Amino acid sequence: MQPDSDSATRAYYDNFASTYERARRPNDADGYHALVDDLEVELIKKFGNLRDVLECGCGTGLLLEKIAEFASTAKGVDLSPGMLRLAQERGLDVVEGAITKLPFADSSFDVTCAFKVLAHVPAIGRALSEMARVTRPGGIVLAEFYNPMSLRGLAKRFAPPGEAGPNMKESEVFTRFDAPWVVPRLLPATLKLEAVRGVRIVTPAAFVMRLPGVSEIVRKVERSLADTKMAIFAGFYIAVLRKSDET
Repeated sequence: MQPDSDSATRAYYDNFASTYERARRPNDADGYHALVDDLEVELIKKFGNLRDVLECGCGTGLLLEKIAEFASTAKGVDLSPGMLRLAQERGLDVVEGAITKLPFADSSFDVTCAFKVLAHVPAIGRALSEMARVTRPGGIVLAEFYNPMSLRGLAKRFAPPGEAGPNMKESEVFTRFDAPWVVPRLLPATLKLEAVRGVRIVTPAAFVMRLPGVSEIVRKVERSLADTKMAIFAGFYIAVLRKSDET
């Protein structure tokens, strides 16, 4: 990321920190954000159970707190001091830093993941290379992309920008959408696509998860489609990437 992009993203999330959790856990135990979080955390646990895990862009630590329940070690890094203060209050092991220059040694983690982060990184190739660098040979990188070929992508294209916090719009921070077939071209040579998971495939908007009788149906459908070919239409497209073994 360029310095001006770092500054804008840092300001965006520092501003967002005070209201970030208002619609999230624990106020959303059975709603939209809980569904998204659960599908992401389950994937991390599949590869990171009793292993060393790094979450890039850990924010206030909502996911990292869950990761810490099953990982051998769970560390987080984020660009925003405002977000990190809340993560630190949770007692989590976090540090300030950019995903394009991770403050960790080579081959430090078994699993390195990033959710809702790469979409705000202009130098996405550099970010993916850094995630690969700190991952051990044979380890896993979980990289989530915003998918333009989705209901969410269409909604973001035509709906007015939402608010990120007091006096700040989503449009004030850089946001990219990368189609699934573009993702392999973004990867460094050390990472190979092994599988994908789709999150928010059929959910048109978050509010439907608050409709009586609808949320449970949507939840079941999302889970049933997450690891199928329908993932190509997911709003959040997660690439499961394997780092090559050293020779």
